[in-house]
Amino acid sequence: MAEYRLHCFGESGNAYKAALMLAVSGADWERVPVDYFNGQTRTPDFREEINAMGEVPVLEHRGRKLSQSGVILTYLAEQTGKFGPRDDDERYEILRWMLFDNHKFTSYYATLRFQFGIQKTGETAVTEFLRTRALSAYQIVEKQLGDREFLLGDRPTIADFSLAGYVYYPEETGIDLGQFPAIAGWKTRIAALPGWQAPYDLMPRAQS
Repeated sequence: MAEYRLHCFGESGNAYKAALMLAVSGADWERVPVDYFNGQTRTPDFREEINAMGEVPVLEHRGRKLSQSGVILTYLAEQTGKFGPRDDDERYEILRWMLFDNHKFTSYYATLRFQFGIQKTGETAVTEFLRTRALSAYQIVEKQLGDREFLLGDRPTIADFSLAGYVYYPEETGIDLGQFPAIAGWKTRIAALPGWQAPYDLMPRAQS
């Protein structure tokens, strides 16, 4: 059995954050596929045995079961000694960007992608609202990356992996990503890291 086990499914960008960290860290890990679209995360067994919140990712390691991507990324940085903060200033800056990601950068974009790109709802008042909010968050990150290679400077951290959770997925969102050249360059630099793989190469799709 691998040292780390990650409960995940390919369509989940939050799971991809953890899978990407495991991959680029060179960790010994294995995937535990979760059948999200057929309701596995809503079953009593999953909520009692894996995660009471009914969500992925869940990381198993040395008797622990950790959920929430930010917690998992922080834990993996501590365990592997890679991509974490070098001092307290970096620790708080990483936390700041990860909280921004979970509240705004990932949340609006991911929900937009799910409705518009996966559920194929078409344009609705909800998708218009989500797109407006996602664009606002993207503009903030574009400005941050305008004069640096990664969010904190010249090296990647778990903050970058957190924000990278959904940016490599192919599903449509109705957003012209060509208006964000700094983000495009950042994506290229992350993809050049040894061990990087795209989401559907790292994790199995839940949908057939």
